[in-house]
Amino acid sequence: MDAKLQLRVQRYGWDAAAPYYEAGWQEALLDAQRTLVRMSDFDSGQRVIETACGSGLVTSMISDAVGLEGEVVATDLSQKMVNITDALNLENVRTARMGAEALDVEDANFDRAVCALGLMYSPDPSRAISEMYRALRPGGRATATVWGERRNCGWAEVFPIVDRRVKSEVCPMFFATGAPGALRRDFEQAGFADITEHRQSKVLEFGSAQALLDAVLLGGPVALAVKRFDDETLQQAGEEFLNSVAEFLSQGVYRIPGEFVTISAQRMSV
Repeated sequence: MDAKLQLRVQRYGWDAAAPYYEAGWQEALLDAQRTLVRMSDFDSGQRVIETACGSGLVTSMISDAVGLEGEVVATDLSQKMVNITDALNLENVRTARMGAEALDVEDANFDRAVCALGLMYSPDPSRAISEMYRALRPGGRATATVWGERRNCGWAEVFPIVDRRVKSEVCPMFFATGAPGALRRDFEQAGFADITEHRQSKVLEFGSAQALLDAVLLGGPVALAVKRFDDETLQQAGEEFLNSVAEFLSQGVYRIPGEFVTISAQRMSV
């Protein structure tokens, strides 16, 4: 898919997912988000650029970490996600709609650059990482979290299940950044040094079949494709997906394995 078209698909896809995202994923992603914040080593008064801020779950953590003396510029490709973050009314946060591959910010103007679970969706993750590097002051630090290897993410069958019904190609390389060493290489090629990588396994809990379907089908990366389903197709896709994760169901709760990779790296002083 052409990069510009893929970005457009991502934009409208996350607009569609916005009403369901936070309720579906807030608890499941919390441990990975905390790891990212810890590895970012925030300090009071710092300026932070966040890409793919989504509904502001990590934005709130960053806001607390840098305090009122600091500033957070929270950006996302989806205007509806930006609106949700803006509605948090965080005093030290400014929001803007912009893609990770073309940040409309000055060079070397931030102490930290953060991207929580956004690089998988970029048609060019290397370019997005290079933009984080450009935005950082010498000595600044970038931190990014992505989903890990496909084989370690028990919900991964949702992509072929949806594509068999609507050819979306919404994120054809979704798990590429989670392959062993892949994200580290991208950061090295962008010019970063002092790189730390953390691979984290997590069981994602969903309290019912409907909660799981709302999160994965309506509040995730396939949301735009799913919007094109009629009721019968949506029901069929949902049943097929539930069958794909049936082994993780116990006493009405789905406990699905997931994996995250977090990289923290420094733009060295010149």
